[in-house]
Amino acid sequence: MDIQNKVGLVTGGASGLGEATVRNLVQNGANVIIADLQEEKGQSLANELGSDQVQFIKTDVTDEQSVQSTLEQVKNTFGDLHIVVNCAGIGAAKKTVSSKGVHDLESFQKVIQVNLVGTFNMIRLAADQMTANEPSDEGERGVIINTASVAAYEGQVGQAAYSASKGGIVGMTMPIARDLSPHGIRVMTIAPGLFDTPLFASLPEKARDALGAMTPFPSRLGYPSEYAKLAESIVENPMLNGEVIRLDGAIRMQPK
Repeated sequence: MDIQNKVGLVTGGASGLGEATVRNLVQNGANVIIADLQEEKGQSLANELGSDQVQFIKTDVTDEQSVQSTLEQVKNTFGDLHIVVNCAGIGAAKKTVSSKGVHDLESFQKVIQVNLVGTFNMIRLAADQMTANEPSDEGERGVIINTASVAAYEGQVGQAAYSASKGGIVGMTMPIARDLSPHGIRVMTIAPGLFDTPLFASLPEKARDALGAMTPFPSRLGYPSEYAKLAESIVENPMLNGEVIRLDGAIRMQPK
């Protein structure tokens, strides 16, 4: 799919991997919706990139009405939606059982609700809207890209909730791609390794360097722009469908 003049929506688009993806799509000529709960950051990014091409809409991916309202605004503002990139997500670092006690159920459920259920919520509602798009010469109507993590495969100590949520995204990629193939909608997932996102921003430089050194090559934290570049390639390559791509510099996470 050619990105020029298409309409894209990025959840979690106000910062990190999502922000980089928004910038990439805009640079490639797309109109973009930043769907996020971070109003100040999201609106600031939209203002920076230009209100004619970018709009921020406060969106809770776990809420059906919120997502439906956002999608209606996309339709009214820019027209048909062609590209969705799901970057919204949270984490929780808690052991199943530790000296602090047993892992509380509430925080486990919240991570699953935001990362996994929220991703599916956006997929199902956006895909429903995409089915009405005019198909390309190859019959393509849309592209959906999800964000998993290497934690889906090698979850570390304290990552039960996060790994379960990302493993769920990996597991649903193929069946959803198969579900949507008759409609000409492709579904892909990116599983990043250690990336330089706001999650690591508060760490001392020494700690950040140590984390980056865990990656075989290049031995550094990934740049959000590298995630965005892969998302761009997925959108543009019609044979990429139903697959999970690790973007991790060959890292394999140790227990801790």
